[in-house]
Amino acid sequence: ILNRTAPLGILAVAVALLMIAGEFDLSIGSILGFAGMALLILVSPVDAGGFGWTMVPAVGMALLLALLIGTVNGLLVVTTKLPSFIITLGTLLIVRGLTVALSRLRTNRTQLGNLDEVSGFGLFHDVFGAKFSIFGSNFNISILWWVALAVVATWLLVRTRQGNWIYGTGGAVEAARNVGVPVRRVKIALFLTTAFAAFLVALIQAVEFTGADALRGTDQEFNAIIAAVVGGCLLTGGYGSAVGAALGALLFGMVQQGIVITGIDGDWYRVFLGGVLVVAVIFNNFIRQRASRR
Repeated sequence: ILNRTAPLGILAVAVALLMIAGEFDLSIGSILGFAGMALLILVSPVDAGGFGWTMVPAVGMALLLALLIGTVNGLLVVTTKLPSFIITLGTLLIVRGLTVALSRLRTNRTQLGNLDEVSGFGLFHDVFGAKFSIFGSNFNISILWWVALAVVATWLLVRTRQGNWIYGTGGAVEAARNVGVPVRRVKIALFLTTAFAAFLVALIQAVEFTGADALRGTDQEFNAIIAAVVGGCLLTGGYGSAVGAALGALLFGMVQQGIVITGIDGDWYRVFLGGVLVVAVIFNNFIRQRASRR
């Protein structure tokens, strides 16, 4: 369950921070697929349509490209003042289309492999793809990345001035701006955070599977938002926690594995997700209204 949940948990923690600030990022799944394919194209041999880079510069470039998309998302949201839902929905379609089109243009394929044959792979495997054993069970190192990000995000929200800025930006943006909160910078930084989380998951999965798929990450943006909502984040912003988002992602993993173990038809999985989302939104709204009255 933990192995399956960790990638979604990483995305959910970053999405939760952005939702607390009152914004959404629907492009996080497409950035995941784009970053993975960018990495594989950069390291693929030249005669196969790639660039023949080694791991270190290729990983650095894939990170920069992901952060560039996050920067564009943030700038468009704060300058146009359009809903981030619409802006990032457009980015989702653009980035997903570019990923498929450029992959076919360069390599005539949408799936690439043999990452383990690239110079420098061993180092990244040790950091992002290794396993560790506890009580005879093997765990992916991505679980440690998930826990570490949840801890850092929780510390940021609870113990730092920037955490107060995030809550203030989502709870009462004009009031926050009037007391000196750099709202624009906060939002752009959080869009960079979701882009970084997408890159991190892309790198983890590329190293784990020694390859990438242009369609990898499809629907993960919705799963991450649902996990954050189930974990207590309000759709209206201003309330939520990284720990709650991590627990919401854990619920996903439990349900996914539970359906397999019990032999229930997998078609019911999305029915369950939709039901849980509706119940979570109603419950969160009830709690918010009750807290406001008090």
